[in-house]
Amino acid sequence: MELVCPAGTPASLHAAVAAGADVVYCGFRDATNARNFPGLNFSRAELRDAVEHAHKHGVHVYLACNTYPQAGAEEIWHKAVDDAVAIGIDAIILADIGLLRYARDRHPDARLHLSVQASASNEEAIRFYHQEFGVRRVVLPRVLSLDEIRTLNQRIQVETEVFAFGGMCVMAEGRCSLSSYATGESPNMNGVCSPAAHVHYEERGDATVSRLGNFTINIYDSDEKVGYPTLCKGRFRAMDKSGYLFEEPTSLDVTAILPELADAGVSALKIEGRQRGKAYISQVVGAFRASLDKIAKGQHDARSKLSTLSEGQSDTTGAYRRNWQ
Repeated sequence: MELVCPAGTPASLHAAVAAGADVVYCGFRDATNARNFPGLNFSRAELRDAVEHAHKHGVHVYLACNTYPQAGAEEIWHKAVDDAVAIGIDAIILADIGLLRYARDRHPDARLHLSVQASASNEEAIRFYHQEFGVRRVVLPRVLSLDEIRTLNQRIQVETEVFAFGGMCVMAEGRCSLSSYATGESPNMNGVCSPAAHVHYEERGDATVSRLGNFTINIYDSDEKVGYPTLCKGRFRAMDKSGYLFEEPTSLDVTAILPELADAGVSALKIEGRQRGKAYISQVVGAFRASLDKIAKGQHDARSKLSTLSEGQSDTTGAYRRNWQ
């Protein structure tokens, strides 16, 4: 399985290459990608140098152009596609139907992947993107079980890429608008979920309050680890009880089920975290590289060595193993 690793900066890309990535994915420094945070992403010149460095070490580079163009500003997204092809990107990760059509018509030889932002999780949807736009790989939403992925791979003609480590997204990926209710900005249109400019922390006695815009997302006791305030990971009061209604702070980690994912026909493993630093990238990529190399030799160690990097020091296999069913 191909190891697809994140890079939010040139330094992180170099770290991912050195740690054993097969592919590094990144984005331009604008609203065309779903991690449009200050201090992240690449200029055209930086990406050109990054591609040259990666290719020199036998590593591919994918460009995430996976937000939805805003009316009247389509040329920004069109230019991102054109520039990616000119730079020599190995694949472009897209979500918007209009942009997929543009890429296919303007650059028929370009390799196109379907972003998780498109939220395509069934045979009919994936076949549509393959037939209409020549999509060669689909990044699956984090809602499918291993059995569902195996069945899907037996029925479609494109590669599948699944998330392997990092933040969870329990909403319908590509359809979530929670952030826009609180901040006016969403990942789908603006490339940001819970933008840092709207994040605030307050001390309230012995407790720490995390806020997003005008909304209190969580209140932490002094002995609790304080997390980043995103609405889907907030604590809410309902039915006279307080708790995590959508999702507890935890990270996805598929180390234990890597052989099962390979058996299900998965082509690539995606590590989440373009907003993370190069030290995080080095450790996570290195751990997965070692695990995949052991599997290639017929060995497997199901124990993860990444628990200290998991959100809340807690990890899960998510929907891949539906223990609640």
